[in-house]
Amino acid sequence: MLLGRLFFIPLLLLYTIAFPQSKSLVAIKAEQAPKIDGELNDAVWDKAPAATNFIQKFPNSGFPSSVKTNVKILYDNSAIYIGAYLFDDPALIHKQLTARDEEQQADVDHFAVFFHTYNDKQNGFQFLVTTGNVQTDARLGPNLGDNVNYGDKTWDAVWDSKIKIQKDGWTVEMKIPYFSLRFAKKNLQDWGLQFLRFTRRNSEISFWNPVDPNTNGFVNQFGEFKDLKNIHPPLRLSFSPYVASGVRVTPEGNGHKTEWLRNGGMDVKYGINESFTLDATLIPDYGEVVSDNVINNLSPFEVKFDEHRPFFTEGTEIFNKSGLFYSRRIGATPAGYDSISRMGKINPSLDIKKNPTVTQLYNAIKFSGRTKHKLGIGVFNAVGAPMNAIIKDKTNGVETRVQTEPLTNYNIFVLDQALKGRSYLTFTNTNVIREGKEQRDANVSALDFSLYDNENIFNVKGTARYSKIFGINPYDGFNTMLRVGKVSGKFQYFLQNLVKSDRYDPNDLGYLLFPNELSYSGEIGYFQYSPSKTFLNYNYKLDFRYARLYDPNAFSDLNIYASGYWYFKNLWNVGLKVGAFPEDQRDYFVLNTPGRFVKRPAWSYAQVQGSTDDRKRFYFTYSYLIGKFYIPGKNYHLALADLRYRFSNKLSIEASINHEGEKNYIILAGKESNGQPVIGFVDFTNIESIFSGLYNFAPRINLTIRARHYWSKVPYNKFAHVTSTGDYAFNTSFTKPNENVNYFNIDALLTWDFKLGSRILLGYKNWLGDDEFLDPTNNKTYFRNFSRLFNLPHANELTLKFIYFLDYNQLRRK
Repeated sequence: MLLGRLFFIPLLLLYTIAFPQSKSLVAIKAEQAPKIDGELNDAVWDKAPAATNFIQKFPNSGFPSSVKTNVKILYDNSAIYIGAYLFDDPALIHKQLTARDEEQQADVDHFAVFFHTYNDKQNGFQFLVTTGNVQTDARLGPNLGDNVNYGDKTWDAVWDSKIKIQKDGWTVEMKIPYFSLRFAKKNLQDWGLQFLRFTRRNSEISFWNPVDPNTNGFVNQFGEFKDLKNIHPPLRLSFSPYVASGVRVTPEGNGHKTEWLRNGGMDVKYGINESFTLDATLIPDYGEVVSDNVINNLSPFEVKFDEHRPFFTEGTEIFNKSGLFYSRRIGATPAGYDSISRMGKINPSLDIKKNPTVTQLYNAIKFSGRTKHKLGIGVFNAVGAPMNAIIKDKTNGVETRVQTEPLTNYNIFVLDQALKGRSYLTFTNTNVIREGKEQRDANVSALDFSLYDNENIFNVKGTARYSKIFGINPYDGFNTMLRVGKVSGKFQYFLQNLVKSDRYDPNDLGYLLFPNELSYSGEIGYFQYSPSKTFLNYNYKLDFRYARLYDPNAFSDLNIYASGYWYFKNLWNVGLKVGAFPEDQRDYFVLNTPGRFVKRPAWSYAQVQGSTDDRKRFYFTYSYLIGKFYIPGKNYHLALADLRYRFSNKLSIEASINHEGEKNYIILAGKESNGQPVIGFVDFTNIESIFSGLYNFAPRINLTIRARHYWSKVPYNKFAHVTSTGDYAFNTSFTKPNENVNYFNIDALLTWDFKLGSRILLGYKNWLGDDEFLDPTNNKTYFRNFSRLFNLPHANELTLKFIYFLDYNQLRRK
């Protein structure tokens, strides 16, 4: 009996150290706010209890942190204050300067605090500061972030931080004003609380409250910040007026057209109460956003571009929880732009005096927050101005105004109820109304749910959506999804069914690649996060997807694949995937003709990808996929490489190369005079090269430069009609010239955050004019195309933007 007890006690102690009960700190209200200087020498800090004994998540999950950390937290009626002492040898602290929100894979240590202020184990906030005093902030939610980025970093808040390098480590002080948080209105509150410390030299990630990588979710593994009493925050009202000016020079005929750019507007944030905030932007300007990665789209599907405009990235997570909000629909290129542009090229007697490329917005607002009963409410509304082109007839001098985009209202309404544990129920409605009786209007309603058991091991989630298009030719459709699986533990799995009717269409405000789908998919995986002799962690997965057309109910494709991932102790990693489409695919979309399909031959593929140790000056990531089709003379490959070199703590450069090609790839070449579709077989090659550099003059002053060249060579081998069985009939005389497409961009941006929330941006852009096509006969290689780019006419733009943050409470005190 005694021997059994002696054996049991060490096991119990080990378990208690590795996975203790949820930690908590009692909230202490400060009589006087500490000075934010990074020194931690204010007497008020002595009254606060310390959070200590951090536990590793990586590389040794469940073990005590290798470095000592003490964190204290205070609050008053204005803000939350964090004071952290991160003990270490100063000579071993890594201090690279980065851009805001870019600390990952950089050579820098950092510290972060997390809150879930509604204590709902789902939604929250992150505030992070590096040893260079560079900030990162993010919104946390059930569908946001990943295992490295714990939330949506596109959200930016206004808060203060200072760091100091000490003789035995480094210290951090942070002030997070209540206008950067949301919380319920209650006299006594408990919040979720978490602290993170990252040590670059050994890539150690440790948390105050242990985070088990085998447990699904992140926010649900926070500790507690207890007994916040009688918080009476001041009025949350801020203004961010801006002025912008610049010049744009674009090719036109044999010369250039010069435009003077000028704009002004304002962003307003108003805290209606502790829980809800109204954000509004008046006459927004987006001149400094990064250029899109435009491609030569050989597919029948629309290309989806990333969003870079701040108003549409910050705090929009509730509006896109159902995946129905593609914000690039708002302020997009007017629908009639291309037809006007073609008109000017076809008819030389017409002079296009004006043809706006972007839809101007009158205004946009966001209203969002969460009640004390954990009900999230979101309302988004934007109004796009009517856009008009002006066409001049050179023969008689008459100018005609043609509307290319009507006055349009975009609206989203969301109710998001957080349930027990990590479960939730969400209702979303999107609505687009365009001015004019013959214009198209659209409405989509969606119900999404996710239910977890009490132990957070099993999950059932689903969606039900209904779309309705109004106008001359109205139609409607639906989309459902049901997924059941085990989401925690070393063994995890799921099964899923997805239905999209042939008339389901959320694309007026959302994004859908293709409707008309009935598919079944599943996965089983094994995940090992405890280090072994060779690996820090590894996993294996087996997946399948079987798809049919919804109407008619016909086979589309079958994909089966297996993958493995290994993270080595030298911090290199490698992943391997092998898979196959064992049956000929039936592509119902390439012909753009209802009921018709093209057979794509069955094929198998293998992919290897990985990266080197990201602590080193030279860092390299790679991916190579090769596909072999079950017919002779046809293959596919996709190669990606990304190289980064860090010259110093201020300067780093990066180069990425993407090479893709396929022999006898099938595309829609066009239609004959009788409307019969014709397919083309092409040996396409796409090569994309991106070179970028970042120089940080100071923690909040940096210069970024990005140059991109994209080349697409598309030679046509042969043409064919398609039979009713999807086979090829080479009985056509249809011809089409080969394509040789080049896109080129340079983006340079100097950013100076001279005051909290205030910044100056100096931007420069260079891009090709309309001459994107080079002679394919004389320009057969990548370098030949690249050298010819500089002989083509380019457009240039130089802009200066000034944004100033005004807090109403500071103005009132002054």
